[in-house]
Amino acid sequence: MGFLSAAFFPNTPFTPVTALSMVHTENRLRELGITLPPAPKAAANYVPVQSSGDLLFLSGHLPMLEDGSLMTGSIGSVQNLDHGYAAARQCGLNLIATLQTELGGDLDRVEQIVKLFGIVQSSNDFHEQHKVLNGCSDLMKEVFGEERGLHARSAIGTNSLPLDISVEVEAIVRVKPLN
Repeated sequence: MGFLSAAFFPNTPFTPVTALSMVHTENRLRELGITLPPAPKAAANYVPVQSSGDLLFLSGHLPMLEDGSLMTGSIGSVQNLDHGYAAARQCGLNLIATLQTELGGDLDRVEQIVKLFGIVQSSNDFHEQHKVLNGCSDLMKEVFGEERGLHARSAIGTNSLPLDISVEVEAIVRVKPLN
């Protein structure tokens, strides 16, 4: 609670804002039973992350599993919503792995997941792309908490994605500077 809240609710303990920001993200990953995959490498003429000031722009990440296989197929025709949700979650795990590599292992430097943009390979009669992208959004909120993990988002559908992948997600993330 902030200062004003503490003034109006005197029996409620005061928690300064600085304490809310002191999150130990790696411990949170362990609590959730999450092991991050290796950060994916660029597969063409681009970089996985580009920085500008305190913002990191993460290129589209694929639903690549640890064994290198991809989660593929069109949602709504070949695959179902559950597959799409899991594929979007896998994209999120790969995004976090890239962040961890870019930040020298210190995910506590993530100040805010600013925006996610997701593309879902889906059939023309599938209209729940937003529910597919919840796989990535839910993960960000679980890992970084509501304060840092809740973000703006766009989710669109398309009839085809490279390598027949089910989902691709890119992100914009604000980070704290090195001390």
